[in-house]
Amino acid sequence: MDQVNQLDAIRDYVYTVFNNDSTGHDFFHMERVALMARHIAKEEQGDPFICEAAGWVHDIGDRKLFSGPQQAISDLYKFLQSIGCSNEDINRISTAAEDVSFSKGKIPSVLEGKIIQDADRLDAIGAIGIARTFAYGGASGQLIWYNEEELQQQTSIQHFYDKLLHLKDSMNTDTAKQIADQRHQFMETYLKQFFWEWQ
Repeated sequence: MDQVNQLDAIRDYVYTVFNNDSTGHDFFHMERVALMARHIAKEEQGDPFICEAAGWVHDIGDRKLFSGPQQAISDLYKFLQSIGCSNEDINRISTAAEDVSFSKGKIPSVLEGKIIQDADRLDAIGAIGIARTFAYGGASGQLIWYNEEELQQQTSIQHFYDKLLHLKDSMNTDTAKQIADQRHQFMETYLKQFFWEWQ
């Protein structure tokens, strides 16, 4: 199976895993990350195949999404082998995807990992990032916002200040930094409008 058909098969596999997600980590998030990663790879001399493949599967095994993370990863490796991915490609895909998470606080060691991290973080900011924040908050039972300070920490709006507004300065590649600037500005504009309407 050539790389084009392997990517099609990976896309179909990811659809079966994430098509019912309502937390903002759905199939379309995986698709946006995969395609953004491919775009950045072309601009930054990364490997487009490894970046797109890792973009598709970067959330498989995430502890907040899977009750059995290790089993999910094991199943993914078996699937990649079944579609003819070499052990080298599987290792490169795994390495590119393993340190993407913001909560891990790590910068990936390889260029492809840095590209996946950028693509994932770009999807967490801007208009899509705002929508995903409230989708995740709703699925998790979070309030949108609260006037009393002691209850603000667990709200969706607080998430902007805890994480999203910091992402612009954590981008690894020049391509992602340029995209992040505009999306960051949009979030700042949104928050000003939000608090103006909240009063």
